[in-house]
Parts: sequence; structure tokens; C-alpha cells
Amino acid sequence: MIAAAVFVILPFCLAVAALSDLFTMTIPNRVSLVLALSFLLTAPLVGMQFEAIGLSLVAGLAVFMACFALFALNIMGGGDAKLLSAAALWFGLTNSLVLFVAAVGLFGGLLTFAILLLRTQSNTILAMGVPVPNSLILAKKIPYGIAIAAGGFIAFPSSPIFTATLEALK
Repeated sequence: MIAAAVFVILPFCLAVAALSDLFTMTIPNRVSLVLALSFLLTAPLVGMQFEAIGLSLVAGLAVFMACFALFALNIMGGGDAKLLSAAALWFGLTNSLVLFVAAVGLFGGLLTFAILLLRTQSNTILAMGVPVPNSLILAKKIPYGIAIAAGGFIAFPSSPIFTATLEALK
């Protein structure tokens, strides 16, 4: 039961955040809260060592501090900062965190390019009858929750909690 929770919670929360960001340009606070609390509850139950859990807390704090600085400079949205910080708990202070952050950066750049292209061609796209959420065309922001989710999906199998759960199942 706990293993199923570990394998489902992070991807589900990331998908909810991405869809919410796509259609409303907001990421609900409860998504980040569920991510953080569920990590803290499930990590010890799947056999993660307390040292690894501590390093996950350090990773979450480090990402939060970096994101808070970007938020204060009006470079990053608050929902994105909270989602990245909560997700960082699941990746710990490991190479999987580096993979996660790199993938988020890559997907974020591609997403930004695609949305800016969409906005310049919006009249043509809408005239062709392609259904596009109004938020993508009208908003000035970019829904980075999509990039955060994509990066999370890529990096999750290499995360400490994922591998600890697999070991516990053996």
C-alpha cells in the first residue's frame, strides 16, 4: 500500500499542477502541501535512511531559498517556487535532483519558446479551429508547472525514495 502511494503521489500531484497551470495559470497550494507531507510520511515507511531523509530536507530548503530569491526578483511565480521546493524533497540532495532541475530548465525553455510562438501566431491558429486554452494566448505568464511536471516525470525513477521503495518490495 505504501509503495503504491510512493509511485502515485508525486506523478499525480505534478500532473494536477501542470493541468491547473495550463488552464488557470495558478498552481494550488494544496498540491505542494500534499507533496511535502506525503514525502515526510512515506519516506520512513519505505525504509529510507534518516540520513537520506535529512538530505532531502536540505535539498528542499536549498531549492526553496533559490526559488524565493527568484520570486523576490519577480522572475518566478510563487506557485512554481512552492511546487519545485516540495518536489525537491522527493529527489534529495542527489544526482536525481540535478537531473530534475536540468530537465525542468530544458522543458521550461522549450515551453517558453512554444508559447511565445503560439502567441505570435494565435490569430492563424484560432482561425484554423485549433482548440487552445485562452490562458496560453491572453496571459503574460508562462505555465512553468508543465515544465516542472515533465522534469519530475523524467527524474522520478532515479530518486532515492523510488529506489528505496523498489528495494523494500524485493
